[in-house]
Amino acid sequence: MAAFLAARAAAAGSRALRVGGGTTLPGRLALALAPDLVPTLARQLRRGVVLISGTNGKTTTARLLGEIAQAAGLRVVHNRAGANLLSGIAAALLAHTTARGRVRGDLGVFEVDEATLPAALAATGPRLVVLLNLFRDQLDRYGEIDLLADRWRRALGRLPHEAAVVYNADDPLVAEVARAHAGRRVAFGLDAVPDALPPRQAPEHAADSRYCYACGRPYVYTLVTLGHMGHYACPQCGTARPGADVRAVDVRLEGVDGAAFVVHAGSGGGSEHAPTAPGSARLAVRTQLPGLYNVYDATAAAAAAWVLGVDASAIARGLDETAPAFGRGERVVLEGREAVMLLAKNPAGFNEVLRTVLLADGNPVVLVAINDLLADGRDVSWLWDVDFELLADRVHAAIVTGLRGAEMALRLKYAGVPSERITLVHDSALALAAALQRLPDGRRLYILPTYTAMLQLRALLARQGVVRGFWAQ
Repeated sequence: MAAFLAARAAAAGSRALRVGGGTTLPGRLALALAPDLVPTLARQLRRGVVLISGTNGKTTTARLLGEIAQAAGLRVVHNRAGANLLSGIAAALLAHTTARGRVRGDLGVFEVDEATLPAALAATGPRLVVLLNLFRDQLDRYGEIDLLADRWRRALGRLPHEAAVVYNADDPLVAEVARAHAGRRVAFGLDAVPDALPPRQAPEHAADSRYCYACGRPYVYTLVTLGHMGHYACPQCGTARPGADVRAVDVRLEGVDGAAFVVHAGSGGGSEHAPTAPGSARLAVRTQLPGLYNVYDATAAAAAAWVLGVDASAIARGLDETAPAFGRGERVVLEGREAVMLLAKNPAGFNEVLRTVLLADGNPVVLVAINDLLADGRDVSWLWDVDFELLADRVHAAIVTGLRGAEMALRLKYAGVPSERITLVHDSALALAAALQRLPDGRRLYILPTYTAMLQLRALLARQGVVRGFWAQ
């Protein structure tokens, strides 16, 4: 009771004072008073808990799965605002708990920070775990991705046999890690890249998992989709991409306006442990979410819902109706013109954001906001692994801001963007005004921020009444 009351007071106070959304502090206070709070409350969810983790796409995939579950008539407990540590899970559970300590919900859908996943597995006893991808990100916090993979591997080895793991067959490291689970494993992936993108059979230079984790030989790819992901095989030991139980085909990208594709579930798969599910399905999907990376997220959510036994019509409806999460393809109107905010926080993700923007607009105006706060990663040398050369002869104007705006401006210069097209503005409000000033009539502005820069820009827009607080999205 004390933990509940303290959490409710902290949440109300945080929002009243406009110092946050009450998505983390209540959980911290509650866990300090009741360390066993998360397992105690999680056990009350009659349909269990789903944990979703990976470098990119956690927030979007969790949102997609939450919408699907609601379309199926389930009451969902979800850390929707992206607070993905144990404190955020605790806060989400408490927000759906009565004063008598009863959780009002059927299914928990929680995105989980990569480093927090082992602790979250132990605390929640999940029914299902979704593993999206592992990319190099925040090296000063996480270390190399092999360290994270080893922690995941050991944690999955302790996962109860009756739990299921949905994993990305196209990511060689994730596919290898998933084998640590002795129970049901269900693979998802893409059959091909859209015609709008050039075919690639070699990973980009910033790719991470290039080498076979069984023998160390470089993988040979017949298809590269995103970063190091695709269809791969080791020419020495035969380790190869597993067959996908749930896969996206006939993908058509529409720039920042979304994508259309078909999801096949339960036919042609190759996982060792087939899921208990209502049978095969073929779903025609239209999503508002932009980019190939969001096609992966939607396919992951469809795979998770299929394993949970959700009806195909609810899966299709949830995927169709999910709007972009805050800062992740979110659209706003500024001075009568549309702006799209696309979070970019590591080389693989930033490259796909650039391709999405250029697919939508061959001569874009971009506002790039780079911070180096703790949640971004202190080391911004990763900017040199992003293919900003894609913008060199195509960008109409690049306005640069943020704590590391000067480094970003330098990177664009070395990428070949003409100096007269680069404008460095240290103040974010002035930078936004400068970007709108450089925007030709009838054109769309693309805002490309790192995580804390995105929150700062959204706070600025919230004060102007353009958007709601991120916790209310």
